[in-house]
Amino acid sequence: MEEEEEKIEEFTALPKVVLRCLAVDDENLALDLVEDNIAKVPFLKLEKRCRNAFEAIEYLQENEIDLIFLDIQMPGITGVQFLEGLTQKPMVIFVTAYQQYALEGFNLDVIDYVLKPISFERFLKATHKALDYFKSKNVLTQAQISVPEKMEYIFIHADYSLMKIMLEDILYIEGLKDYIKIHLRTQKFPVVCRMTMKLIEEKLPSAEFRRVHKSFIVSLKKVESIRNQKIKIGENHIPLSDNYSEQFYQTIGYQKP
Repeated sequence: MEEEEEKIEEFTALPKVVLRCLAVDDENLALDLVEDNIAKVPFLKLEKRCRNAFEAIEYLQENEIDLIFLDIQMPGITGVQFLEGLTQKPMVIFVTAYQQYALEGFNLDVIDYVLKPISFERFLKATHKALDYFKSKNVLTQAQISVPEKMEYIFIHADYSLMKIMLEDILYIEGLKDYIKIHLRTQKFPVVCRMTMKLIEEKLPSAEFRRVHKSFIVSLKKVESIRNQKIKIGENHIPLSDNYSEQFYQTIGYQKP
């Protein structure tokens, strides 16, 4: 707690940045808690409380918001449907009692995924993520820094030739001693090449691929579900080992209860 208070104190010495916030939840008690927490953080300002997605849509048509605290299970339109329908997406922190939507949150590029009931420490951690993202984004805009093009493919040696592998086609990678199998959505049989897991892991963008076992790397976008430490990708079930599980869950924004 002392560490979190120090973060707030340090922030007050920096140039003032205030994130305009919108809270969307069908429960008044949940809205009250979010409002109370926002009031404690100097870089947040609550602009509006909404009881459902329709109110939020109407408000966003006339007002600019930097950060939305969004419930998922709401009557009419869910938080996921609401977010998918936005053309201009502010930063979003999912605030929900349901764990099973963590993967959807990752795919929708939300800042964080916080489970109810929310402690202030966890709330503050999530909002600092939003602040860091907001500041980095604005620094890039002001400096007019050109962002490198997104990595789309890699080349590997396979079948006595140099083969181009599109990253979007990779489902998962399986390690077999000094060889790897690259399982692709575009073909029935995997591509086999002489390469270590460490080397292929270094080649792949860490934001899109994550090692989940000493013998497996998965494409995060292809993950469908996780059950009993098994990651489902299509008809395949990839083991999630204890050594890699914590980092994996952090990457997809899932907080263990």
